[in-house]
Amino acid sequence: MNSLIYFHLCILFVYVFLHITMGCETIDTTLGFVSQPLNQSNFIIQKPYDVPLEQRYKFSKGVHKLWVIKTDKPHSNTSHTRARSEIRIKGYDYSSGVWQFEAYGYVPCGTTGVSIMQVFGSKPPHATTAMLRVYNTSLFYYRDPMILSRLYNKWFRLNVIHDVERNNVKVYINGVLKYEGRGRGGTSHYFKCGVYTQDHASFYMESRWKDIKIFRRHD
Repeated sequence: MNSLIYFHLCILFVYVFLHITMGCETIDTTLGFVSQPLNQSNFIIQKPYDVPLEQRYKFSKGVHKLWVIKTDKPHSNTSHTRARSEIRIKGYDYSSGVWQFEAYGYVPCGTTGVSIMQVFGSKPPHATTAMLRVYNTSLFYYRDPMILSRLYNKWFRLNVIHDVERNNVKVYINGVLKYEGRGRGGTSHYFKCGVYTQDHASFYMESRWKDIKIFRRHD
């Protein structure tokens, strides 16, 4: 074998080995899942109750843009939660099985102290089984671990898989597994994305979403 070819094959082998062992292997997370039909009627917008929808949500050219101000009211006058502008996926609440959320997300520079995606539902005293939060320039699973650095001003593909019976949650960024851990139980769940104020929030918070899909695995 030509020594130059042999050298390049060795380099390729090392690259593939490091790519896999460092947790950089990309996969198609939707294999074995069935896409569920979605249209605009499945997207319920939760926004400050005293503000018109168009002042906190815009849908244009396939992109959902949601924003909120730290001092905004909650989504109802009886709620004691913080300000939010979120898409609540309607029609696919679930209590069993394996479900998957997929979408492309975008967070502009300056947004911090905010949840941009949730798997809602858990055992008390918690409200969610999974939550992805932005702090400074990075994306976190709750407060730890960090799952994506240098987050701002670029689109990323997010896949979140929730296996109810196994009480397991997996988070993929651009096809790479970034987190796997236990859920928080609960008897009913659904997916949300947008912006929901957390601690140490910026005055203005925004996220954008496109190509939102819901999948279910049929065993």
